[in-house]
Amino acid sequence: MTLCSFLDRCVQYFSSFSLVIKSHLSALSYVGNFALLHTGCIMAKSKFEYVRNFESDDTCLRNCYIVVRLDGRNFHKFSEQHNFVKPNDDRALGLMSRSARSVMEDLEDIAVAYGQSDEFSFVFKRSTNWFKRRASKLMTHVASQFSSSYVFYWEEYFGGQPLLYPPGFDGRVVLYPSNRNLRDYLSWRQADCHINNLYNTAFWTLVQKGGLSTNQADKRLNGTLSADKNEILFSEFNINYNDEPALHRKGTTLIWEKVIETSTKKVTVPSEGNKEVTFTRSRRKVTSYNCDIIGDSFWDEHPDILEEDSC
Repeated sequence: MTLCSFLDRCVQYFSSFSLVIKSHLSALSYVGNFALLHTGCIMAKSKFEYVRNFESDDTCLRNCYIVVRLDGRNFHKFSEQHNFVKPNDDRALGLMSRSARSVMEDLEDIAVAYGQSDEFSFVFKRSTNWFKRRASKLMTHVASQFSSSYVFYWEEYFGGQPLLYPPGFDGRVVLYPSNRNLRDYLSWRQADCHINNLYNTAFWTLVQKGGLSTNQADKRLNGTLSADKNEILFSEFNINYNDEPALHRKGTTLIWEKVIETSTKKVTVPSEGNKEVTFTRSRRKVTSYNCDIIGDSFWDEHPDILEEDSC
């Protein structure tokens, strides 16, 4: 190799090396600029992140049942403006139950729900970790899901009767540490259902069949006991309160139950051609009951609803 050719090769080598160095420096410069920008974003975020200190910790105590109870807001006015049947409108009660089922199907950690009139209570399992057990998250999600479902399914229950304005439901969260506490809560709500329905049944019977005004009916029932109202219904109108629909007297209880479903499909078998095959599957489904939940029978028949007190 001559001296000239050797020098030419050296020049080519150093030129290529210079290009590589320049490309690496350019890449490093880009990464450095990106890092500076990224660091700036973090610093900007951190500057305002202190406002999170104003948030209150609303995490629900562990090993407690979380109950979210919804109540219709100004439903006395709402029911009048939408011409609800008195004392009970089965369309409205059906819509309430359908909306509650929608909530349970969306939040599968709800073990049981109970509703009557314009209220519904949703019981989350003790072990639930939905929304990290934050009370505000649970309450707002249940309320929004229920309210939107009420509007969504309105036509299914009320047909062509228009929804004049959207309903509102307020909510609260209460924790119950034991099975006894939870059952007493649900018993309280069902007892309230019975007391209110007995009064309303007697009141509207006096108005609709007895010819009294609402003021007169109210005065007639003032100070009466349950036995007195039953006597008025039976002796004056031949109505046995115990024969009234259980839906009205007991309210609605929703629980999860396993159901077995079978379906038949046509499949192609190489050696046999087309053939009908029956498939069976098990799945959970929200089931409705209108029964007594104060006594032990319901809970003995559905032992999976409650979790062990020792958990």
